[in-house]
Amino acid sequence: MSQIDPLSDTEIEERYSIRGEKPVAFMLGGFAKARESFSVHFHAGDEMFLTTLLAVQADKGRLVFDCSGSADTNRRFLLSEKNVFRGHPGGVPVHFSTGRASELNYEGDKAFSVTLPDHVVRLQRREHFRIETPRVNPLLLFARLADGRLLKLPVHDISVGGAGVDAAELPEGVDLGTVLQNCHFALPGDSKQLYFSAMVRNYRDYETRTGQRGWRIGVQFDDLSMADQSRIQRYIAKVERERHELI
Repeated sequence: MSQIDPLSDTEIEERYSIRGEKPVAFMLGGFAKARESFSVHFHAGDEMFLTTLLAVQADKGRLVFDCSGSADTNRRFLLSEKNVFRGHPGGVPVHFSTGRASELNYEGDKAFSVTLPDHVVRLQRREHFRIETPRVNPLLLFARLADGRLLKLPVHDISVGGAGVDAAELPEGVDLGTVLQNCHFALPGDSKQLYFSAMVRNYRDYETRTGQRGWRIGVQFDDLSMADQSRIQRYIAKVERERHELI
């Protein structure tokens, strides 16, 4: 038996949903107080922008959040009938869907508001089971730095929330908080690429048993769809099952 059972998107929604007006308002209010960042996906996921949650106005049943920096994006967003928010508060994937947004004035600045969602999906920390990936034909992470340079790094370990990648030298421009754009990789046996952005959360140098030195860089996935998170879960379960069968 693997330590994680493969879950469908519907099962994930059912198992990890926080429901009810007060629990949802309490959770999102905490994220707003901490000024957590979320990505907002609209027009069937074809467009997105990054925002910060500003406040939960429970008496009005609404969530207030920042506009984007683009007036054109803001205009198109206000026409969207369904919007999906995705974030990683405390490193834990969170997502929820809302209806059409309205514009309002909040503390002297323009902002958006939406009706509070009826549920929020939050994966638990214990679901971030991490496995080492096979060394033969390693999983490769491709990413772009801000200056356009391409990174191609083997993945050492992976979880639903992020991965540890190896590098012979710490790439110039990589530091804590660095955002890697246009990241992608394909899971072994799966021809479809997973696309996302990622943030560097930690790095350290290490020495192998043979005396070789290198760097391990921990990255946190962002903008990863629930479908792709499920694919990673199924991959983790498959690797664990295969290793168990060899014992």
